[in-house]
Amino acid sequence: MTKTEHDDLPLVTDPVEESPESPEISESTESTEEAPRASRRAQLEREGEVAADFLETLLDICDLDGDLDVDVDGDRAIVSLVDSDEGRVPRRLVGNAGSVLDAMQELTRLAVQSATGERSRLMLDIAGHRADRRSAVVAQAQEAIDLVKTSGQKQAMVPMTAYERKIVHDEVLAAGLGSESEGVEPKRFVVILPA
Repeated sequence: MTKTEHDDLPLVTDPVEESPESPEISESTESTEEAPRASRRAQLEREGEVAADFLETLLDICDLDGDLDVDVDGDRAIVSLVDSDEGRVPRRLVGNAGSVLDAMQELTRLAVQSATGERSRLMLDIAGHRADRRSAVVAQAQEAIDLVKTSGQKQAMVPMTAYERKIVHDEVLAAGLGSESEGVEPKRFVVILPA
């Protein structure tokens, strides 16, 4: 047998004692878990600030009034254009079925992406349109869910935007049923399935 350089090392025969986790380690673990959440929240707040700056400039160019509220809800920055002290937010900024609002939201997301280098899921609301629409969609979803539960038959809903379909899917999931989206944009719709 040939001797290797490791043959001169002493053998360790004592078992390694496992010490219980010290409080410093567990606190460190907790703080490292909170750090990504705090970092994500700071990133979303930054998105909201960038969006508000962009929208303020846009409103100034168009000579329109409105106050901007910035918030974070879950994993999204929310920017709301609300009535100012000087006047009301023009409803034309919402457009037919929210078309202008959707376009402004996309422009705002692009402005945020340009400034931050990250894709944004920012939500823009104007004059409470999305909040009102959310309430209406939830009511429609609840009616369809009740119909599916009583009839046992699947139920197709009217075409909706991706945002509205997400609301329906969430309501259906909470009711213990299944759902799927069918069709092609802009005529894509949700089908609620029986349990």
